[in-house]
Amino acid sequence: MKVLLVEDDTMIGENIQIALVGEGIDVDWVTDGLAAEAALDRVKFDALLLDLGLPQKDGADVLQTLRARRNDIPVLVVTARDSVPQRVLGLSIGADDYLVKPFDLEELIARLHALIRRARGGVNLIYRNGDVTVNPATRQVFALQRQIILSSREWTILDALVARPGAILSRAQLEERLYGCSGDVESNAIEVYVYGLRKKLGQQFIMNVRGLGYMVEKV
Repeated sequence: MKVLLVEDDTMIGENIQIALVGEGIDVDWVTDGLAAEAALDRVKFDALLLDLGLPQKDGADVLQTLRARRNDIPVLVVTARDSVPQRVLGLSIGADDYLVKPFDLEELIARLHALIRRARGGVNLIYRNGDVTVNPATRQVFALQRQIILSSREWTILDALVARPGAILSRAQLEERLYGCSGDVESNAIEVYVYGLRKKLGQQFIMNVRGLGYMVEKV
C-alpha cells in the first residue's frame, strides 16, 4: 500500500509518517500543494492524506483539480478547519472522509484502511454478527435474511461503527461523520439514529458504553 501525505506541519507530518510506516504502509510526504500535484502526476498512490491549509496551493484547490481530472483516488482530508460549512465543503468537492485536528492516529489509520478497502471493491469488508450482515461496499444490510432499508444518516452511523468493530466511537466522532449529510445535525441526532438502527437490527446490535460512546461487537 502506497500513500501520499500532504502536510506542511513538520511535527504532525512526522508523527503520521511514523505511524503509517509502523503499519507497513509506504509513505511519500510532501509539504505544499504544488508538490502534491507533481507527486500525483508522477506516482500511482492507493490513497491521499490531504491537509487543506497548504503553501503554494490550497488543499481544497488541489482536491478540486484532482477530481476535475477524473482521478478517483481515495482522499482523506486531515485539517484544522473544523467548522460545519468547511467540513461540508471538503466533502462536497470530492473528499471521501474528513478528520479534524487534533486526531487520534489509530482513528486515522482505521479510516485510511476503510477508504482503501472500499476503493478496491470492499474486499473483506462484509460484517456479520448473528443474523445481521452489513456490506459497506454495496451499502446493503440484511437481518433474518431480509433486506433492511436505512436512511442515509442511519447508514452513516452504521458504516462508521462496522468499519471498526470492537472500537468505541464517541458521540462527537459519530456526529462528525454526520456533517457530510445534508441539513443541520441536531443535538440528539446520534441517539435518534441509534434508536432507529436498534429497532431494525436488534436492541443488542449496537452497544452503549456508558460515558464513552457506542460500538458493535468484534466478531
